[in-house]
Amino acid sequence: MDTSLLDWAIEEKLVTLRDVTWEQFKGIEAQLIDNRSVRLSYLSGILEIMSPVGPLHEYVKSTLGLLLETYMKVLGIRFYRSGGFTIEKTGYASGTPDESYSIGTKKDTPDILIEVIITSGTINRRELYKPKQVPEVWFWKSDTIRIFHLNSSGEYESVERSSFFPDLNPNILLQYIAMPDQYDAVQAFEQFLRKQRP
Repeated sequence: MDTSLLDWAIEEKLVTLRDVTWEQFKGIEAQLIDNRSVRLSYLSGILEIMSPVGPLHEYVKSTLGLLLETYMKVLGIRFYRSGGFTIEKTGYASGTPDESYSIGTKKDTPDILIEVIITSGTINRRELYKPKQVPEVWFWKSDTIRIFHLNSSGEYESVERSSFFPDLNPNILLQYIAMPDQYDAVQAFEQFLRKQRP
């Protein structure tokens, strides 16, 4: 990755609290509702409080989203971006992905969630989304993209490529995320895609 991007990797603070009831979590969430620099994740009594979300996190999130949207536009894949809204199973799990997409038709539960991980926590983030049966979760961490697909047993398994984009090699996306200029990266990726088309 370009060293100028690494310069943005300001230290995120992560606090983990255990034995937190759902009601206590909701009370803390209500107190922090106006603080956009804090992210809360809750899973079965464990609460993670992350702050701040730094510029590297935001750059990777927005660039990866733009690249995926460019891919879908060039290939004529209908999609609906639903952003980073909180996905909850009352009493058990609550998490907010960085980005989310429904493919083909607009859905209440997105098909793809994207999470950018700068600082790892205790919570297995796949477990946050399992109760809502989100088909795919993508993680960017340390200049690597890992894709997890929900299998027929209701478990997430690591896959090489997205079931929604079987012809897209995630490692190609990494090359463009690493470019120092976001606009140039998206333009270059679009040109690359158009050259690949017959």
